[in-house]
Amino acid sequence: MCRVGGGYTGLSTALHLAERGCKVVLLEGCRVGWGASVRNGGQIVTGFSGTLTCVERRHGLDHARRLWHLAEEAKALLFALIERHHIACDLRRGHLFAACKPRHLREMQAMIQTWARYGYDTLDVLDRHATREHVDSPHYIGGVLDHGGGHLHPLNYALGLGRAAIGAGAILHEGSKVIHLERKGGDILCRTERGAVRAAHVVLAGNAYLGSLVPEISNSIMPVATYIVATEPLSPARAKALIPKDVAVTDFNLVVDYARLSADRRLLFGGGARYWLGDPHDLKAPLRRRMLTIFPQIKDVSLDYAWGGHVAITLNRLPHFDCLHPQVWFAHGYSGQGLALATLAGKAIGEAILGELDQFNLLSAIPHRTFPGARFRAPLLAMAMAYRRLRDIL
Repeated sequence: MCRVGGGYTGLSTALHLAERGCKVVLLEGCRVGWGASVRNGGQIVTGFSGTLTCVERRHGLDHARRLWHLAEEAKALLFALIERHHIACDLRRGHLFAACKPRHLREMQAMIQTWARYGYDTLDVLDRHATREHVDSPHYIGGVLDHGGGHLHPLNYALGLGRAAIGAGAILHEGSKVIHLERKGGDILCRTERGAVRAAHVVLAGNAYLGSLVPEISNSIMPVATYIVATEPLSPARAKALIPKDVAVTDFNLVVDYARLSADRRLLFGGGARYWLGDPHDLKAPLRRRMLTIFPQIKDVSLDYAWGGHVAITLNRLPHFDCLHPQVWFAHGYSGQGLALATLAGKAIGEAILGELDQFNLLSAIPHRTFPGARFRAPLLAMAMAYRRLRDIL
């Protein structure tokens, strides 16, 4: 078996297949976890980024509920892997959805009702005062605390998965970018600049960084850049005052901002989705302005680090699972919620390769469309994002 991509999807697939006794080779173009798997905000978010309405329309409420339960299994799997393999990744429980305006409160009530239909009820509705007890910001007027969510150190989690996969017998090759795929007899040949791997099955796990390796699936996702800054370490008292319960925080804007504390008491603040592949000249300045809107009390705190990367979104913000033919499988487009879902993807694809198709078939039945606009799709989506940002302001 050959995995193309060393992020959560590829690492989880390698781990689960190796544990079942399969010979597994993972090819990563840079370093393990180099892409979205280490550049994300580290939030463990319940459910999916998009709604399951399209699934309900096509397949019915029962199918949508089964998908929801799979998303719950994704979180349970993530927590279990961390415990089983002793992955030191600063896992914390609790995720706060924060409302910035009355419209958000109404949208949160609709979310609560929808999630209740799927059987999910580990949520607490918070008024302004209760929200302030979880995150000290005058910007928020209420919120919903999800006890089933949380946050962790994304790089340490990826490295932990990699060590577990190697321990189970998988072979990982870094600096081995796959540049061409071709059929060779009854196998698939994965060519890199340094050599080739011949495999009975190939899993495409490059997500936003897959590029043009497989053009027939590239239009089903859009790479979206997101950016994060990290402050200097805060004093224990100041960090506890800022986010007293050490939860992850995500606002309810269409273009979200998010924040959490790191284990060394830095505030990590991110957001500002961008549809252009080039990065802005100054990563820190725009995020600092947004951060001080939320947390004006830390205007004296300096920013030590800033970074960015690409996540892959789909048109309906639901993950895209499929196989190009019986030997080439893929999953991508987690739309900002890949920590748990990509971990589950590895398990589902691994089982499917071994003939256990239940989870994979459920996920691959999610309907998808390609992005419109061909080479104009990024400018068109940038215009759409500007409109969404305007709605957030109004």
